[in-house]
Amino acid sequence: MSSCCSLPVDEKGFLIEIPEENAQIPLRAKNACPTCGQKGKPVDTATVKSMLSVSLNQIKDVPYFFCQNRNCPTVYFSNDGLQTFGRDEVRERVYQKEPDMDDTFVCYCFRHTVGEVRTASSESQAAILDDINAGIKAGQCACDWRNPQGSCCLGNVRGVIKQAEKLVVATV
Repeated sequence: MSSCCSLPVDEKGFLIEIPEENAQIPLRAKNACPTCGQKGKPVDTATVKSMLSVSLNQIKDVPYFFCQNRNCPTVYFSNDGLQTFGRDEVRERVYQKEPDMDDTFVCYCFRHTVGEVRTASSESQAAILDDINAGIKAGQCACDWRNPQGSCCLGNVRGVIKQAEKLVVATV
């Protein structure tokens, strides 16, 4: 057994207690999800509070991050990695976790789903983008409270449109 894995003992073989300030805590990458290790995206605590279905006294006043890894069950985690919240604790399906589910919202403020955007005609897709942009200009969006990622959905909506265009081209 290597010395890095063994516990310190005195001359009689009794364990020596290590003072807490000298104990080594395993390092993890800065802002890395404690579940999957992928770097998280900073998200405002207000987003976490509005999106979670847990009691608000469980949400600490610490920095939180959003895990975008589709295969990871963690949605939000604290900067120290000691607190995680999973898909089952979020009020809505999370687009980044379930991007192929037709009933998952891709725009949370104006309630456009993946299925709606994916199956819409080119003209209807343009109208959806126009609807979202008009809502943004009118000050009606609340992405920081309604979108689990805590930021604007337009990039996600455009991504769904591009995927739909690729499917159309592939079937022609």
